[in-house]
Amino acid sequence: MHSNLRSFIDLLRKENEIVEIDAAVDPYLEIAEIHRRVIDEQGKALFFRNVKGSEFPVVTNLFGTVRRIELAFGPRPLAFVKRAVEMAETIIPPKLGKLWEFRDVGLSGLKLGTRKVGRPAVTERRQQPVDLEKLPLLQLWPEDGGHFVTLPLVYTESPVSRKPNLGMYRMQRYDKTSTGMHWQIGKGGGFHYWEAEQKDEPLPVTVFLGGPPALILSAIAPLPEDVPELMLASLLAGSKLGMGEPAVPGGHRLIAEAEFAICGRVPPKDRRPEGPFGDHYGYYSLAHDYPVFHADAVFHRKNAIYPATVVGKPRQEDFFIGDYLQELLSPLFPLVMPAVRDLWSYGETGFHSLAAAVVRERYAREALSAGFRILGEGQLALTKFLLLTDQPQDLRDFRSLFEHVLARTEWHRDLFIFSQTAFDTLDYASGKINHGSKAILMGVGEARRELAREYHSDVPGGIREAVPFCGGCLVAAGDGFEKDRELGKRIAASGHFDEWQVVVLLDDTKHARTVEHFLWATWTRFDPALDIHAKKAEMKNNHIGYEPPIVIDARMKPWYPKEVEADDDTVAMVSRRWAEYFQ
Repeated sequence: MHSNLRSFIDLLRKENEIVEIDAAVDPYLEIAEIHRRVIDEQGKALFFRNVKGSEFPVVTNLFGTVRRIELAFGPRPLAFVKRAVEMAETIIPPKLGKLWEFRDVGLSGLKLGTRKVGRPAVTERRQQPVDLEKLPLLQLWPEDGGHFVTLPLVYTESPVSRKPNLGMYRMQRYDKTSTGMHWQIGKGGGFHYWEAEQKDEPLPVTVFLGGPPALILSAIAPLPEDVPELMLASLLAGSKLGMGEPAVPGGHRLIAEAEFAICGRVPPKDRRPEGPFGDHYGYYSLAHDYPVFHADAVFHRKNAIYPATVVGKPRQEDFFIGDYLQELLSPLFPLVMPAVRDLWSYGETGFHSLAAAVVRERYAREALSAGFRILGEGQLALTKFLLLTDQPQDLRDFRSLFEHVLARTEWHRDLFIFSQTAFDTLDYASGKINHGSKAILMGVGEARRELAREYHSDVPGGIREAVPFCGGCLVAAGDGFEKDRELGKRIAASGHFDEWQVVVLLDDTKHARTVEHFLWATWTRFDPALDIHAKKAEMKNNHIGYEPPIVIDARMKPWYPKEVEADDDTVAMVSRRWAEYFQ
């Protein structure tokens, strides 16, 4: 589709999908506030021509609507994936006629991979000396630890196997030549750094900015470990990816059409505090020690364009990117995990907090085996709560799905809570970074009950209001966690909510008004092992069986980071200048 960022921007101009802003704007908070308001209205991409403190323009919100995702990639990548899966399912045993029938897949496959480019555009200019402070890195939220690279394409190679990885990891700018490297658990670049530390060697790292839109998507994609992201990038782009020779001793090949290439290294056993930063969960992730990236050289195209994004409370630009990647990769799930027919992670929860799957139940408890397979697959292993059913469902329609599961679950055997597991680095519900718990809730077979849908009873002490979210699920609001830590346990046993399958305890029932708010406020604020309570729990054959109502205590806890909020001065300033931006 597009060989570089400029081709995509040209198409957005042609399709009237981008706004060019000539007014001077500040990368400190101002650009982010403009971006958030535009994306809230499902507005256009933004091209900021005049960014204070930098010669480079900034483009944001490239993928913030389904329409622009379609313009970036078109229907061909999904059609290729579906066709490849169809071929994999039908050519065994291989016969000449069948192979010829799928010759189009082979021809498309010839376009995958990389090709050598003699004069890569990314090396048109070299910054002398290295000065990362001249790049227009954004600060998004007032309590962020500083400015950071929001769309870094971080390329590494295993020092053991030489297998490559392209990932996207937050990079806080410390000074002119160094940044943090926010390698979270379960990430390919982090595994490469672990290998380098075992050898007591620095890990060479090249950070690309811009390039084909396919490159940005590939860096985010949750591919299985050791599956090369550059291969996916060429699939999305529809052509081989141009690569130039290394421009520094011991460096990597350079992606020819990138806007910037920052070449450097991450030394072993070198750590520095990084953060806090507002993230895609909608809270501030706290400061922790992370490895340090040292930039040795910065190359860029003539008149380079700096691509950026803004993260915060869902839905932001990453939501649309994540949904597209799920659509693209979902045909592969039954091929990789045969018992899984459909799978969806909810961007409203930050993706890792909640997922649902339609699985096979050809024999008793096969669905549970499928759930274990999902929780052991790549980045899906970070899923906190997994819903399972065996009948076709529209997994995107969460209300309908949740009702379907609640009407079928047998609480004494279908809820499993696993403590002492890995936790997504950005999820602080457990109060301990990278450690927490997981849960599986199954609802298979025929419906076992009618679900309650209205609530007119009095509320127990400590609860001020209770409203239904959907059939079988009630949202209750009452005293804060610090005032009454045992409220969840008490209302589960009170008898007031016995007709309900699940009661979600929140600080405010306003979150029950929309699915988006319910998903965000519930699943980002509880740790299953700590915050799930039942009317009764009984141990039998070393399995804990539960009796409803099941109470999920999703109130804000004292150890939980603050929600991200723009500061009043920035809000007022952007409101005052709004007409100036879009004159």
